[in-house]
Amino acid sequence: MIVAVLNQKGGVGKTTLALHLAGEWALRGKRVTLLDADPQGSALDWSQQRARENVSPLFGVIGLARDTLHREAPEIARTADHVVIDGPPRVARLIRSALLAADLVLIPVQPSPFDGWASAEMLALLREARIYHPKLSARFVLNRCDTRTGIARATAETLADHDPPVLATTIGQRVVFADAAQSGRLVVEFAQQSTASGEITALAAEVARLAP
Repeated sequence: MIVAVLNQKGGVGKTTLALHLAGEWALRGKRVTLLDADPQGSALDWSQQRARENVSPLFGVIGLARDTLHREAPEIARTADHVVIDGPPRVARLIRSALLAADLVLIPVQPSPFDGWASAEMLALLREARIYHPKLSARFVLNRCDTRTGIARATAETLADHDPPVLATTIGQRVVFADAAQSGRLVVEFAQQSTASGEITALAAEVARLAP
């Protein structure tokens, strides 16, 4: 399965989700490759920090920020159980290529009306991609979310009847994600019993059930 984590809006936590999905599957014995399709290269930076900390790799990270992604990702997927694409913000040609490569698109959004408005452009690209790739599946993911707030509940209720729908699993706004990333680690390695680790486990299981 090729899973692309995409949104035109920056700062919604795409890299964090992509790394943690890849890591969760790898820890469960799956062969996983992460494609860093963001010219900023945050996933590659994380991988390099992991090496500097002398932490063994869990999965391969390949820089592939080019619009031939839709041709190259399926070839890479031949030797992997899961390929995760960490997509770029704002670079439409790269996002289009990632959409054409993917079996499933995850669109992270934060519980904010601004994120909802910003997602409109992403949804337009998704509709365009489905002309050429009609089997492309997509889901929203509520990320950096405090479910106790009214706006978080309102966002979840709005997306419940949306196309694409929202995943049941939500990921909270938790400092442990940033603390783990500084040392090139995942939350399961940094704080295994944390709520954040449990949320990632639930997310990876829910996404895996959507495999075509």
